[in-house]
Amino acid sequence: MTYAILTFGCRVNQADSFALDAELRMRGALEAPADSADLVIVNTCSVTGAADQSARRAIRGLSRDNPSARIVVTGCYATRQPDDLKGLGNVRLIVPNRQKDDLLSLLADQPDGILAGEWGLDDTGSPGALTPGALGRTACPLRVQTGCNESCAFCIIPSTRGVSRSRPLADIRRDVQRVSDAGFREVWIVGVHLGSYGRDLDAAGSLAALLRELATTDGDVVFRLGSLEPMDCTADVVDVLIDSSRFAPHLHLPVQHANNRVLRAMRRPYGFEQFSSLVETVHARMPQASIGTDVIVGFPGETDRDVDDMATALEALPLSYLHVFPYSDRPGTDASAMTAKVDPPAIKARAAITRRVAAGLHERFVQTQVGTIRPGLTIDDGATVMTDNFLKVRILPGLPRNTRVDVRIDSAALDGTVRGRDLR
Repeated sequence: MTYAILTFGCRVNQADSFALDAELRMRGALEAPADSADLVIVNTCSVTGAADQSARRAIRGLSRDNPSARIVVTGCYATRQPDDLKGLGNVRLIVPNRQKDDLLSLLADQPDGILAGEWGLDDTGSPGALTPGALGRTACPLRVQTGCNESCAFCIIPSTRGVSRSRPLADIRRDVQRVSDAGFREVWIVGVHLGSYGRDLDAAGSLAALLRELATTDGDVVFRLGSLEPMDCTADVVDVLIDSSRFAPHLHLPVQHANNRVLRAMRRPYGFEQFSSLVETVHARMPQASIGTDVIVGFPGETDRDVDDMATALEALPLSYLHVFPYSDRPGTDASAMTAKVDPPAIKARAAITRRVAAGLHERFVQTQVGTIRPGLTIDDGATVMTDNFLKVRILPGLPRNTRVDVRIDSAALDGTVRGRDLR
């Protein structure tokens, strides 16, 4: 049997897809292009209306280009609005997030043979190898936690992922060893609310404690943290990142806005001053670190002045990149019922302003790195290096994917391309 997995959205979804990919390989299935695969798993996101639309468009395209494919849909959109997907193209099964870990067992139980013996797939199938490059990724995303107990006014994810649940430390160590043995040299540690790791376990733990354990694992693996809420980036967490060479100097700290009135309306549990102090502290202790953030523009009640002030505030911080998300109502969230909505043309204009700030922040960070030498890992075709501090640097071809190198950063073009040379 051949299969393909299409993944939308965050690194948590990517980690879930990686786990499905590994299990399919172990059962003897073979990866194939989506337009020719027997089975196509679509792992959806639902953080925005555009994400929902992208999933529907992909499913329709698959049904047109590969009419014999058996399509299985899972993820947040499949959990939130399964009726939108029923009968869409060749969709045979819809699996909500709470059953995603059991997806292959559910497929095997289907009466129409989605994973039946007619395709020769069972637990005795010859195992395939999990190797760097699976699903097009050199680094392995590893989910250590899912769900969220927070109540941000704009976010639908707690209703699609459920309450916060942490994986046992022994399971995480086992998976790290497995991917290390498979040849992976970088692992992303991800979760829906990563900073809450361990709070629900019988032996109360913390993210910092998990990171200290990971620092002692065997193998040639460097760890990189996924998105971490500002209030969860404690001094203990920063200490671990500084004290151990096993962690990349890279933090993604989503602030969402720079106006405290807007942050309160969003129900974010901090003020902008707390965020800016954190960024300055991390930068002072880790001067070469990449520090990124997210912002939402167009939240109900936001004004043009708020956006201008946010641009000024963000430009004053030592940030290396900025992701900009135009606000869109998510039915079922408190924000969707708020008045003082911002018109779509205004949201688009504000997003453009903020993206210009993002481009400036990234260019400024890159310029601070020109002339430096950073460790990194070749990705994609081997002619790009992802540095430890999250810069993609183009080098001369000749190295295979997943090779550790030191790279000298030489220049940055106006189009954002960063070039350098590996010091072999």
